[in-house]
Amino acid sequence: MLVIAHRGYHAAVPQNTMAAFQAAVMVGASGIETDVRISRDGLPILIHDRVTASGQAVADLTRSEIEQTAGYEVPTLDEALEQFPGILWNVEVKTMKALPAVMNVLEKHQAGHRIVVTSFRHDLVAICASSLKINCGILVAHRPRTLTSLLADFNCNGNPRINHIVWDYEVLDGVLLKQAAIDGFRNFVYGAITKAEHDDCRQQGADGVITDYPLLMQTA
Repeated sequence: MLVIAHRGYHAAVPQNTMAAFQAAVMVGASGIETDVRISRDGLPILIHDRVTASGQAVADLTRSEIEQTAGYEVPTLDEALEQFPGILWNVEVKTMKALPAVMNVLEKHQAGHRIVVTSFRHDLVAICASSLKINCGILVAHRPRTLTSLLADFNCNGNPRINHIVWDYEVLDGVLLKQAAIDGFRNFVYGAITKAEHDDCRQQGADGVITDYPLLMQTA
């Protein structure tokens, strides 16, 4: 099972920073998950929250202004991919407005990197899958009635690049995981906290766990 460091490994450094990504590599993570938003100056920056600590929206601030508020350097997607080419990247695109800038970067790097693009915006995922030569996945925070109902929007085009489902641990269902695997999807899980929950992901057959606690898996 892949161990994917959620926003890098940020036990001692800020999340979604070069230091967090380097820490993830140093502890032996299989991959890194990161979040992309668009700044006012049009940069695809790696930051999770929609609103900064100052109460201003990320989209209303330049990268420099965001860094001043955060107190640390905020990398762009391009910079992170350039710096860490040898690791799997799970790139979560937070907003449709960020998509054009993200796609420009991914088109540049798609041949030389292992990348999975995910989002809670499933329409965004469909655009990426049809426009890029890159694996894509849908983020799921609810338990669907059936796997068919979850995938209804994608069954019509049968795009093989939509091949990952990223489940919230709270709604993890072994039956749906097995059905998704049979249908050719890779199952990732986010939100596991305790070692028992990480072990449960493995026992249920998840292909990867997106975790804030990658060290727990070293003894799993």
